[in-house]
Amino acid sequence: MLMVEEFSISTKHKEQFINITHTIHEVIHKNGWESGIMHIFIPHTTAAITINENADPSVVRDMLYGLNKIVPHSGYHHMEGNSAAHIKSSLLGCSCTVAVANHVLVLGTWQGIYFCEFDGPRERTVQLKFICDQ
Repeated sequence: MLMVEEFSISTKHKEQFINITHTIHEVIHKNGWESGIMHIFIPHTTAAITINENADPSVVRDMLYGLNKIVPHSGYHHMEGNSAAHIKSSLLGCSCTVAVANHVLVLGTWQGIYFCEFDGPRERTVQLKFICDQ
């Protein structure tokens, strides 16, 4: 059985990582989803999703720092001026899949799910598809 849900996110900065793990857990509990597979999709070309450490906030700051070293903000031809955001989105990806067991995302001790904004501030959408056997 496939169930679909989505929620909005308001980003406040040009670039930021927002931990959405708790929000996804809230959707799981609200819908009574017990066990299955959660597919998380970001329908935007200048945003992404990633799973990474959620214990030390310097990790996401360092990730943005590293991405900006790899993908500088200037020298591109795209008229909107956001080519770096498109490249970062492609590098990290627009989706991830996580198991759900006993109404909880199955993540490692230090892992969290991050929405990655690269062209904000904006209003964004996160789409969830939950697949279960029931």
